Amino acid sequence: MWIGMRDKWKGVGKVTQQEIIESLLQFINQETSTEEEFNEHALMLFAYQYENNLPYRTYCMQKGKTARTVKTWRDIPAVPINAFKELTLSCVSPEQAERVFMTSGTTRGVRGKHYHPTLSVYDHSMIVNFRKRFMKERDKIKMGILFPTEEHMPNSSLAHYLALAVNVFGTEDSHYLVDRDGLNMDRLLAELEQAEQSGEPYALLGASFSFVHVFEELAKRGKTFRLPEGSRILDTGGFKNQSREMDLDEFYDTLSAYLGVPRRECINMYGMTELSTQFYDDGNETVPSVKSGPHWIRTRVIHPLTGEEMPKGKRGVLVHCDLGNFNSVTTILTEDMGVETDGGFLLLGRVQGAEAKGCSMAVEEFIRAAKGTSE
Repeated sequence: MWIGMRDKWKGVGKVTQQEIIESLLQFINQETSTEEEFNEHALMLFAYQYENNLPYRTYCMQKGKTARTVKTWRDIPAVPINAFKELTLSCVSPEQAERVFMTSGTTRGVRGKHYHPTLSVYDHSMIVNFRKRFMKERDKIKMGILFPTEEHMPNSSLAHYLALAVNVFGTEDSHYLVDRDGLNMDRLLAELEQAEQSGEPYALLGASFSFVHVFEELAKRGKTFRLPEGSRILDTGGFKNQSREMDLDEFYDTLSAYLGVPRRECINMYGMTELSTQFYDDGNETVPSVKSGPHWIRTRVIHPLTGEEMPKGKRGVLVHCDLGNFNSVTTILTEDMGVETDGGFLLLGRVQGAEAKGCSMAVEEFIRAAKGTSE
């Protein structure tokens, strides 16, 4: 099938959305991929998005980048994540979206929107990746979810991610531990006590700041637990916009002390609304931990002002090329600092100072180039 697809995007004919989806699902099922295979899929998607995503095409044309001149995935123009707040970045009309994921609110109240005409690619990407990186040797594990349900937060990509986790990989007695009134501490205590007594591995998953609330409640009650061997933790999101921030070492030490799970089994997931694929580390015995993704997403580290790629070991702004983003744009300029290292990258926090100014300028440039055609 892929040879026929390659002929199409090289000019023999136009690729349909359904053909792209089928090709991506097959690609995700591969154990790994070569640089050439990744490159060909990325260029196919760029040609499709250049054709069908009008604001993006206008921006690319202003930069002199077209489906003919872009030769590798590294050349694909990156879209600043804040552009998702200002423009409709979609190859189909928003009305055709099966789901719209939105970023959390900001001081201005403007939320970025990521349109998904189908969740088939997003879901398959998550399931294949989660099975390998979090579940490892297990098919099922009892889960506690420290986050609201999809019904409570239908536009949250994290709510959907966690719903997939518990529905596909959780045992039938898995539970959500956050409701409309917040953290259900009594239920969490009962779950932890039951897990400790049963000897069966238990997984607690949720937003990083939710765990801080758990620590505070356990401290008030003078409670600690020793969860059974094979138990694991997944946190995500960090502490941005939260009342209390914690040093990473303090966070994972506290997690391990209260729940009895070794730091090597405390996994952090790095993802964002604007992506369809997640990154993981292999535990947090040391921090910052090395983050890496599956073979259908690749990362560059660039200078925030010049856009030039930084040498391995030098800090810069992270740019992700996610083949799961078939409907929006594959290539995202984040506002996260990082450094390329063996096996992936280190996440060094949000951009500050000159780096933040560089990201802000990139957003302004994108909007100036694309705004006139997006309304």
